[in-house]
Amino acid sequence: MRRRLIQLAATLLTNPHAANFLSGKLYRGELKNLCAPGLNCWSCPAATFSCPIGAMQAGGTYGAGVTLIIGVLLGRAVCGFLCPFGLIQELLNKIPSPKLKLPRSLTAAKYFLLIIFVLILPVAGKLGEPAFCEYICPAGTLEAGLPLIATHAEFRGVLGNLFALKVSILVAVIFGSVLVHRFFCRVMCPLGAIYGLLNRFSFYRLTCAADKCINCGRCRRACPLDLDPTKEFNSAECVRCGRCVAVCPTKALDAPLKAH
Repeated sequence: MRRRLIQLAATLLTNPHAANFLSGKLYRGELKNLCAPGLNCWSCPAATFSCPIGAMQAGGTYGAGVTLIIGVLLGRAVCGFLCPFGLIQELLNKIPSPKLKLPRSLTAAKYFLLIIFVLILPVAGKLGEPAFCEYICPAGTLEAGLPLIATHAEFRGVLGNLFALKVSILVAVIFGSVLVHRFFCRVMCPLGAIYGLLNRFSFYRLTCAADKCINCGRCRRACPLDLDPTKEFNSAECVRCGRCVAVCPTKALDAPLKAH
């Protein structure tokens, strides 16, 4: 419950202009020059801040620097506590349906997307072109594309194959998120890839006291990402949600914030 409240608060604090959804206007104040910690589209009518992935693709060092600083401080705790699109996925996963386990090999796809669409294409192609935002990002389609089309009739006449592709990706991500916990985070999110690489170095970290562990398996069963927290507490896939900490009977696992 505590983590859910933090997620909701973070979403509201980074998206306080909800009334803009009715008018289709965008906040363009000075705060738009700053990056939110999580994935949150610059063009979302409610957004106050920029997306760090969008800022990185713009060709400046600011977005990369902010992302690295946040990653060193929090690692993927950003995904578990502060990312609005992470919250959306968790809520989608609560829809009654069969739940599937994700093959570990698929989690490597987000690193491919990071390298190709965030690091290479914006430099090799037109400098500053936001390739990931333009061709893939389902968060941008949901938070910005669909709301702006709904409020701006002039945009509807220029929709083409690219928009159809992005809507198809969004539908696939929604469907995947219903079936698999945090599908986009695990398979497609380049920001999660960066934070994941910094998980083992971040100040916010999960720890395991081996001398207290009784190998009861409760933490493994509680982990929504199919990890073994006693062995993979530094995994790049761990979003520091704290569920394993909450169920550990001997307090062998610990984190700065608990799930409940």
